[in-house]
Amino acid sequence: MIFTGKSVDALNQIRDDSHHNRERSRTIIASTWLFSLRRSGKKSKKTYYKLAKSTLDLTTSFSQLKDELGEVVAEMEAMEGSGFAADDSKPTNKAKQTSIGRKKFNMDPKKGIEYLIEHNLLAPTPEDVAQFLYKGEGLNKTAIGDYLGERHDFNERVLRAFVDLHDFTDLILVQALRQFLWSFRLPGEAQKIDRMMECFAQRYCQLNPNIFTNTDTCYVLSFAIIMLNTSLHNPSVKDKPSVEQFITMNRGINNGGDLPRELLVSLYESIKTEPFKIPEDDGNDLMHTFFNPDKEGWLWKQGGRYKSWKRRWFILNDNCLYYFEYTTDKEPRGIIPLENIQVREVQDRHKPHCFELYAAGSEFIKACKTDSEGKVVEGKHTVYRMSAATDEEKDEWIKCVRQSISHNPFYDMLAARKKKAQKTNVHSKS
Repeated sequence: MIFTGKSVDALNQIRDDSHHNRERSRTIIASTWLFSLRRSGKKSKKTYYKLAKSTLDLTTSFSQLKDELGEVVAEMEAMEGSGFAADDSKPTNKAKQTSIGRKKFNMDPKKGIEYLIEHNLLAPTPEDVAQFLYKGEGLNKTAIGDYLGERHDFNERVLRAFVDLHDFTDLILVQALRQFLWSFRLPGEAQKIDRMMECFAQRYCQLNPNIFTNTDTCYVLSFAIIMLNTSLHNPSVKDKPSVEQFITMNRGINNGGDLPRELLVSLYESIKTEPFKIPEDDGNDLMHTFFNPDKEGWLWKQGGRYKSWKRRWFILNDNCLYYFEYTTDKEPRGIIPLENIQVREVQDRHKPHCFELYAAGSEFIKACKTDSEGKVVEGKHTVYRMSAATDEEKDEWIKCVRQSISHNPFYDMLAARKKKAQKTNVHSKS
């Protein structure tokens, strides 16, 4: 599904149309009932005012019900949050804001956490955010992995607090890995996985001090187990490793010595018998495509026709640069094949740490995107300009893009033929 720029609140409004219709009916019934009370005179004045007080906040007049339905619904939600609603099963404002915060998190983890903190639903501490992610109620596990993998000081502290919430005491390594890898989805970028697995190894060795001589051993063996899981259970891997190959691969990792053979055999058999369970499998995870992206992360992208900047999630893989509106999108908003293009660092008056892709000898960059109606259209960019969060990130993106750029002489010939045809066309008209 491709989102087209509507706010989460607007999307929530659309999804809750039926809920609002029910609320409107309830409001009209309440007001009509109050109107009939005034006419009947059967209730005492004291009873009337008592009942009137409980319904007065629903609407100030019967005419406003018809003309300002949106305001009435808002008032009812406010009353429910204050405990005056007749139906206690309706969610309070706090519950609704939490639901909105979860939806925002699933589409953009950073904005979701910011929303929850701004509305006092989360304390701005690594421990509180980690607890929220660890509980995982209503959260997309890909989004959790994305947030934990970000290379920012606060995110890294959240990651450490998140790992500390796991209890690996007396678990063999493969059992601990099963528990850990079920709590989120590992991102594809090697640097992010490195930070996560480093924290895991430190926590495991802290709780099980007599298993490995140091955390490096735990770290390396954990990676070996993940790779083994991929090799044994990925259908695209034809040559499955044997137990002897697994043992050979892990020689000398225990501070220069070998791990006990029986330990490695038991790990191998455990993975062979029962592969890791993959949370919310959508076919785009580490277990199926180990270290699949060459790089991934958030960048600001400048528009083509309108030079506005929009934050997009970029994935670099298979000589293509894909960008998404949200990390949980199943389809990209755009695809830029890295053929016959160049990348360079640029200065921009509005954004720092910028670089851009530009065509090498042709008029437009060969690319495609989805428009506001979801249709795939050809891109009309002569350059794609992006802005990274830091200078270091910018340099890393430039380096990775350069390594992925391929050159196809067909496009040079096509561009030359196109220019020749254009010149021929001009001469024939003259």
